Amino acid sequence: MTILNEALRAQYNSKLATPEQAAAVVRSGDRVFVGLCSTIAYQLLNALTDRKDELEDVRILSTQFQRPSPVFQPEGVGHFRSCSFFIGPWERNAVSLDNGEFTSFHLSQSDLWVRDVGRPDVAFLEVSAPDENGYMSYGPSGIAIDACVKSFAKTVVLQVNPNVPYILGEDNLIHVSEPDLIVEAPDELATIGEVPVSPEIETISQLLVDEIPDGACIQLGLGGLANAVGYGLEQKNDLGVHSEMMTDSMMHLMKMGVITNARKSFMPGKAVASFALGSKELYRFLDHNPDLYFMPFTKVNDPCTIGLNDNMISVNTAMAIDLFGQVAADALGFHQQSACGGQIDFVRGAQRSKGGKSFIAMTSTGESKRLGRYSKIVSAFPPGTAVTTPRSDVQYVVTEYGCVNLKQLTMQGRVRAMIDLAHPDFRPQLRDEARAAGVL
Repeated sequence: MTILNEALRAQYNSKLATPEQAAAVVRSGDRVFVGLCSTIAYQLLNALTDRKDELEDVRILSTQFQRPSPVFQPEGVGHFRSCSFFIGPWERNAVSLDNGEFTSFHLSQSDLWVRDVGRPDVAFLEVSAPDENGYMSYGPSGIAIDACVKSFAKTVVLQVNPNVPYILGEDNLIHVSEPDLIVEAPDELATIGEVPVSPEIETISQLLVDEIPDGACIQLGLGGLANAVGYGLEQKNDLGVHSEMMTDSMMHLMKMGVITNARKSFMPGKAVASFALGSKELYRFLDHNPDLYFMPFTKVNDPCTIGLNDNMISVNTAMAIDLFGQVAADALGFHQQSACGGQIDFVRGAQRSKGGKSFIAMTSTGESKRLGRYSKIVSAFPPGTAVTTPRSDVQYVVTEYGCVNLKQLTMQGRVRAMIDLAHPDFRPQLRDEARAAGVL
């Protein structure tokens, strides 16, 4: 840990507590924010769940939780309840137990979620070790939202973790004078591995790479397709980054000199992001890196800000797309899989950009135990399916069978184009359904 001067060290030490002492500030009925993705105060939450038998109806506010916890399992029912604006596998488990709540928000509006839905009483925030001036970084995911959470919470407890990288940016720091309690809790950060790339994804990624010019500013997300596109850009020059998520592939391209950010029209020289989820190498790369600039979702995901980047290229994925181009990316039927996240922020922002393009990409088919192989291009979504991105916003759609700009087409033209993007085995059925519906 950095050596603090005598006054700062005294202030820091006066707030030190054990995880158990910190957990004791929570009362039944409280709403407790614990973090998101790669920056979650696991040790504080563990101490809180040890108290479960003496607590009732504590709301745990989290996003993309990466580890098992009683909060999301049957033993947590009645004691804890999950509340999230972007559910991961553990929040989804709580929802399946009827012990979790989800609210649909664009990431650009995450401040409204904190104020109006989350309404935290207690904030458990994981942060880096302090610098010589007593400032701690909110870490690889915390910068996205933690400053906002801190401003609304009645009690703020910091989990100081020396493994959390100190990341430069805006609204990225909290001073030792600000929290109520500080708990020193070394912990490993959550990581995710590389997703295998199928031949279909390889084909899609090449179609996308061909659409990305030198000097473009890119946004990529989670998953095998995003990784394939990222690593497929090695032959490009002077790319920039303005993305809600910083990825391992972007780190790779920065180290290669492919991403220089030199030709960016907004914040040239800086790779701009809100959060990172990836490998340990990525977290080391983020630490004190002057080429990176992290800001909250409300700023990075603002479509007006996104549009300030010339040649902005946004790549997002979908679970299904209908024949008119409506996108279901976060739920099918009444089953909530994830969230709309920042998809429509970047779909709209990229199209505001001079030379910008927005892509929704997916393999044409999927596999399930119940259905076997099925078409992701459909004449109609299952009942209850929420539309993530409306047809009026969608620009390019990409599958392994091509890349089409739907903005240039009439509704009937879109139907024909979408059928051509479907797997050949499903095209006859889609044509029959389209004719029966009177749209072809």
